[in-house]
Amino acid sequence: MNSKIDVPAASYAAAGFSALLMILITLLNKVGLYAAMAERMEVWHMFYTPTLIGTITGMIEAAIISFVAVYIFSLMYNRLVK
Repeated sequence: MNSKIDVPAASYAAAGFSALLMILITLLNKVGLYAAMAERMEVWHMFYTPTLIGTITGMIEAAIISFVAVYIFSLMYNRLVK
């Protein structure tokens, strides 16, 4: 059975999931949880800060990175499954 990945669907799902995680980290940081993770996100992402604008730009950045990474991964996977 050769299962192929729906490349656009997987990429959009990863982008949405990454954006949701970014906002979740910010919200949890605001209530005093996962402060270390928010600090790590500031180091790993160029545009993220735990503010409204920083969260939005971080969500966009994370979505783009995830979309591109999963898109490339899915294409490679589909080529190998042939």
